[in-house]
Amino acid sequence: MSIQVLSKRSRKLKPLIVVVWAVGLIAMLAWAAPLVWMVSTSVKLPSEVMTRNVEWFPRHLTIENYAKVLEKPVLRWLVNSIVVATSATAASLLTGSLVGFALAQLNFPGRSLLFFMVLASLMIPTEMTIVPLFLGFLKVGLINNLLAMIVPGVASVFSVYLFRNFFLSLPPELLDAAAIDGANRLRTYWSVALPLAKPAVIAGGILLFTGYCNAFLWPLLVASSIDVKTMPVGLAAYSPQSGVSQYTQIEGFAPAMAAMTLLTLPSLLVFLVLQRHFIEGATSAGIKG
Repeated sequence: MSIQVLSKRSRKLKPLIVVVWAVGLIAMLAWAAPLVWMVSTSVKLPSEVMTRNVEWFPRHLTIENYAKVLEKPVLRWLVNSIVVATSATAASLLTGSLVGFALAQLNFPGRSLLFFMVLASLMIPTEMTIVPLFLGFLKVGLINNLLAMIVPGVASVFSVYLFRNFFLSLPPELLDAAAIDGANRLRTYWSVALPLAKPAVIAGGILLFTGYCNAFLWPLLVASSIDVKTMPVGLAAYSPQSGVSQYTQIEGFAPAMAAMTLLTLPSLLVFLVLQRHFIEGATSAGIKG
């Protein structure tokens, strides 16, 4: 009897599974198509970029577009981006985990109000804060160096939200056992809570690293020297510009795609290496796409 019930349920679920897989496949193709087009265009000849018919794959492979991009100090910009993204991500994870642990596990007056104020800051547009932030950095003399791009990452509302949600899921008995053994709050955070938050650290690290690595507006404002530029700011020079001849624009499309391919590589490699941990951390920490 039970076998018949299970078989009936499996037959009922089959159409739903097909629909879910179909939707997922369509979403995957929609995500992958621009990426494939970008990489394909980066190895095309300029004459093959703007064609009457859609050509997903190049007729003639060339690396001249990458050679043209590498005439600039791209490696220097890449190192700057990695240093800024890594340092800002580490600072965001450290401060976010500390604040998230306090908001999740410490009982103090105004805790809920404080968390609400932290979340409310997400509603403030970046354009409203970037001018006073720039003036503040200008007064303290932190313009045109890598530190100016790292310091704003110390306070990350997303990191606070991520770790608070994760630490709320920890069993109270585990933290009480640490307290019974004589551990204070800071020792409990460092030795018990933070090691258990590895999935949240990886998930948050990937998202934060990608955001800092691809940041454009703030590094554009604070990096005036060519040696201090990051990849997005430096490679923006290869984007086709308005006000120039159509031929010049066509000539610029292939190098622009080569530049964007190089810009995509660090974030893509980090995600591919930590993909499994990212999915685990996203589900356990309550991240919803």
